[in-house]
Amino acid sequence: MPAYEYKALNKAGKEISSVRDAESEKSLRTLLKKEGLYVTRLNQVGDRKLSLSSEVNFGELFETVSPSDIALFTRQLATLSRAGIPLVEALTAAADQSEKGKLKQILSQVKQEVSEGSSLAHAIQRQNETFSPIFPNMIRAGEASGTLDQVLMRLAEFTENSVKLKQQIRSAMMYPIIMILAGSGILAFLFTVVIPQITEIFMDSGQRLPVLTRVIIAISHFLREYWWLAILGFFLAVYGFRRWKKTENGHRVWDGFLLKVPIFGPLVLMIGVSRFTRTLSTLLRSGVPLLTALDITKNVLGNLVLIEIVDQARLAVKEGASLGEPLRQSGKFPPIVTHMISTGEKSGALDEMLGVVSEAYESQVESKISGLTSLLEPLMILFMGVTIGI
Repeated sequence: MPAYEYKALNKAGKEISSVRDAESEKSLRTLLKKEGLYVTRLNQVGDRKLSLSSEVNFGELFETVSPSDIALFTRQLATLSRAGIPLVEALTAAADQSEKGKLKQILSQVKQEVSEGSSLAHAIQRQNETFSPIFPNMIRAGEASGTLDQVLMRLAEFTENSVKLKQQIRSAMMYPIIMILAGSGILAFLFTVVIPQITEIFMDSGQRLPVLTRVIIAISHFLREYWWLAILGFFLAVYGFRRWKKTENGHRVWDGFLLKVPIFGPLVLMIGVSRFTRTLSTLLRSGVPLLTALDITKNVLGNLVLIEIVDQARLAVKEGASLGEPLRQSGKFPPIVTHMISTGEKSGALDEMLGVVSEAYESQVESKISGLTSLLEPLMILFMGVTIGI
């Protein structure tokens, strides 16, 4: 019977190292789990190669922790914390509940640091590739005020709302993307298969063809003879656009263009305002100072034009000005939003006003997305009909 060297965490979060005989790694893991131990490392004695289920798990190398996974973990941790379960045990239960090995490993590291005396905020902050800056700042404020369970519940609601909004946007974009791919495939078939056959009939007639017909035949000939050049040109154009967009000037120009596009521009602005008000409201309710909250909030907007506006507003607040005035002067934030922010500042209920605005704009975003989805279907069909007709 082979011997295995292992490291595991007990229910108190303490690390235990030992060697034990077992028929296989699976049977040893099952046995240790029954004893209340969570295995973090497992090697067969005499064979130093790591197995697929030990430290280097090749499956986990390609795993990603999605926002939905973070939302589920946050809700579980908030529920356990509200039930009065100690933090280390709550982290243990949340890690055991996770189905993703990578997230298990991350939560195991967080739990180990907490059990060694570190604060949850500090442990979460060290996992900055997985958790956004909102998490450690809100948790730090909750730990300082003794309201960690309430902060975790707000954080869970915020994360779930963010995931819901992203899923709505993704669902709305799915139909146009499928139509574009299908339309591109149809056009490629027409230009490379159908048009060349019709061209022979036109050539045999000996008549001078209309300009539009000659242009279509020329495009068809180019795609048949130089298809590789068309594909190369497409990828080069995409690569060049992405390189340009990564520059500060390109990013600013493109984000500014998105805000001005008819139909889609107002939706982009609504999404930005919704994210800004929801994030800032959640941070302020959790006890995060306004300047810190603004610094965190600007990073979730995604649009550089809006980020610069919030950054300028933060500098104005730092110098003693109100938050609503610089947002109003930017001309990007709707008047009703800046008016309610100013009212909230005067009444001392800024977090509540921001919450009201965020709920209103989230409803508008949902309605706008539904309307655009309904509008895109006939537009795409009309476009495809006109294109194929030509």
